[in-house]
Parts: sequence; structure tokens; C-alpha cells
Amino acid sequence: MLSTILFDLDGTIVNTNPIHYQAWREMLKNHGMDIDKKFYQTRISGRTNPEIIQDLLPQFSGASGEKIADEKEELFRQKAKKLQPLPGFSELIAWIQKHQLKCGLVTNAPRLNAHFIVEMLDIKDIFDTIILADDCIAGKPDPIPYQKALQELNVKGESAIALEDSPSGIRSAVAASISTVAIASTHNPQTLKENGAFMVVPDFTDLQLWMHLKSLHPEDALDSCIN
Repeated sequence: MLSTILFDLDGTIVNTNPIHYQAWREMLKNHGMDIDKKFYQTRISGRTNPEIIQDLLPQFSGASGEKIADEKEELFRQKAKKLQPLPGFSELIAWIQKHQLKCGLVTNAPRLNAHFIVEMLDIKDIFDTIILADDCIAGKPDPIPYQKALQELNVKGESAIALEDSPSGIRSAVAASISTVAIASTHNPQTLKENGAFMVVPDFTDLQLWMHLKSLHPEDALDSCIN
């Protein structure tokens, strides 16, 4: 029986990836790197900042690497002041609340970014728990962030669904024994399936997603949720 829905943030609730791409591209140009979207998707998207800096700018360590990451995130926040949730998000939250399901946010986003987006969208109060990679000993693709969410919500992975947009996020959720729906806002749908998603949809309005949710709650009046 479904008891819990867990959301990723970047690329899932809101499509921040084009802005992150712009910010990383500007930042890395300052260090002699000119990246394209394919590079961003394969080497940056879904990873934590320490991992990215260690991989792309290994000459910077400790405080210097943190300073570069902080400057990039400040640039992101300057560019991200008009973001809106993906289509269907508010309807899905209404459905979750109607069925009294637990709801959590599990994100690799740096703390200031996560707080910025959650407050800007005014969605903090819909979550029963918010798990940041900064508060875990490892971020996605390690399962620890999702395992921590399950522990805090006192639920089992088998009774939850995760919504993710990146291969690393999908691997994290699946490794925590959570069935995962992929949002194809950034990555190729086939890549998302290959990483373990059992379903791939473009956003929260997709009928396939709603039919699956209805199958878990047969009494649900589907039309009232999507019309």
C-alpha cells in the first residue's frame, strides 16, 4: 500500500537545470573550460558540488574549492528568481494531501539553494521531512539520503514512490528499495530507464503517472485531480 511520495528538487519539482547549466558554464569559463549541454548532463547534473569540483577542477581543494562552488550557487540564485513548478505539481500535492500520504523532499542541492527554491515556491509546509545531502555522510547516488528520509518518516521503501530526474537520483532511490518514476526534464528517457526507473514521464500531468496512482487507490476520482 502506498504511504509516501518522495520528491527530488532540481529538475523534478522545478526545472532548474537550464539555469544551473548557464551558471556552471560561466563559472567554468573563468577556469579555461568551455562546456556544452552534453557535458553538463554527463559530468555535472545530479552530482554534489564537492564531487563536481574534485572531478573538473582538482587543482582546487578545501576552502578554495568551496569558494568556487559558493560563487557558482550565488550566480545560480541571481538567475533563478522566476522559477515555477513543473506542470501538474500542485495537482499532485492536492492528491497526496487528499489521501493523507506522507511527503518528503530529498535533494543534493546545496543548503542555500534548497532553502531559496523552497521558500520562493512557498512549498516548505507540504513536506513532512526535507533531507539535504549536506546533512548526510554521502549524497546521491548513494542510497543514504533516501534511507534517511524513510527512517525519519518511519516507512519502508516498498510503500514509497520516488520522483527523480537524474541517473544518480534514480540509482539512489532504487538502492533504497523505492520504486522510482523518472521526470524526463533533462536526461534521455532511455537513460533514465536504464538506471532503474520503472516509468518515465515528461511532467506531473502525464496520464500514465495518474493511472498508476489510481491503481494504488482504486476509489480515487481521477478526473477531479487532473481536470
